[in-house]
Amino acid sequence: MYVEQLYTNCLAEAAYYIESNGEAAIIDPLRETAPYLQKAAERQAKIKYVFETHFHADFVSGHIDLARKSGAQIVYGPEAHTQYDVINAQDGQEFSVGDLRIRVLHTPGHTLESSCYLLLDASGKPHCIFTGDTLFVGDVGRPDLLDGVMTKEELASKMYDSLNQKIKTLPDDVIVYPAHGPGSACGKSMGKETFSTIGIQKSTNYALQDMTREAFIEAVTDGLTSPPKYFFEDARINKTGYNPVDEVIATNAHALTVAEVEAAVQQGALILDTRAADVFEKGFIPGSLNIGLNGMFAVWVGTLVDIDQSLVLVTDPGKEEETVLRLARVGYEKVSGYLNGGIQTWITAGKAIETVTSIEPEHIATYYGNADYIILDVRKPSEYETEHIKGAINIQLSEISARLGELNLEKKYIVHCAAGYRSMMAASIMKAHGLHNFTNVVNGWNGIKKTDLPKLSSVPEPI
Repeated sequence: MYVEQLYTNCLAEAAYYIESNGEAAIIDPLRETAPYLQKAAERQAKIKYVFETHFHADFVSGHIDLARKSGAQIVYGPEAHTQYDVINAQDGQEFSVGDLRIRVLHTPGHTLESSCYLLLDASGKPHCIFTGDTLFVGDVGRPDLLDGVMTKEELASKMYDSLNQKIKTLPDDVIVYPAHGPGSACGKSMGKETFSTIGIQKSTNYALQDMTREAFIEAVTDGLTSPPKYFFEDARINKTGYNPVDEVIATNAHALTVAEVEAAVQQGALILDTRAADVFEKGFIPGSLNIGLNGMFAVWVGTLVDIDQSLVLVTDPGKEEETVLRLARVGYEKVSGYLNGGIQTWITAGKAIETVTSIEPEHIATYYGNADYIILDVRKPSEYETEHIKGAINIQLSEISARLGELNLEKKYIVHCAAGYRSMMAASIMKAHGLHNFTNVVNGWNGIKKTDLPKLSSVPEPI
């Protein structure tokens, strides 16, 4: 028996490779098929099944392309109605992979079709369970993604039954392999680990504690923030099907001249600059949005950019195709192309650029206490409430565009996040909206917490 978690940090997503006696199964694959095909080839195994835990909302799964290329069959649990051929398994149905068996456990709650897959070893003993978005480390899947079909309270009630009847009854030593880890918007308070055990989760996960149905519903629905808008489109794509990713890359990884970039922008395209923050700040095309490939790129694209927005890319040389692929992972396929030669081509053509001024955390003290300056913390409210600079205001990055009107144009802002990744995104948004009265903080809170600046733990202060 061989089980491997294939974790992708920029999506906080885990796919799984299972193998026994030359047969393999893949669970919740990403859009690209090469990693799974290559692993099977290296291990001289044939992919027999592709199991999907549900219609993913935060990424486009590679199940269709992988099945087409490998000859595998796609398996969903009950109530999964697709527009392509799949096996709609029944609750309790088992599938053999070599000497192993995989049992389908229908666990509605996150979505109606959500199912977990219990792996039984050669002796029939439960070894691990692939829980999809039903159970995470420290959390459960959000029950609010079927608005208009079923309320979050109704879905949470179904999840209560799924957890108590299907999950908590498993042996404590069964390994829990979820579909996501920290940073995913599919839950609200995931732990740092990407796997656990049933026993550990029963003792530490708030959602697995003994409580009434009513208390559970209140606990899992409390504090939910609005899901990214692209979630609903990705779920639709996973349900209806999509174009092969190889075709998407061939079409979208298209080199553009400076004139073609300008024409695309005139027609409404957004320039997405995927270089690292410390490179972007030294010179970028006016109006660009910076989301670096070196962080949770796909998550932030899905949060900040409308899925129907046409895009023009500026990347580090050699990163063009990777950027297109990582956009396609979350269903962003309206890419006109990339600036051939990157930012240097733009500069060589004599075109205008903008820059962002940054300071080290210790230099904030120079401005702190000056009535002309305001500290703007763009971390999540939960991060801010844990600890922040005394007097700082909090507007999280996901809300910055909508709330720019709350900023005082007569003041100057010192902008920071946790490490500098999000604050540069905020800086690019502010610049694109004509706001230039700010300075970015390098290394963000990671550096600030080491300074002598006064700090508080409290709810956000009003602007």
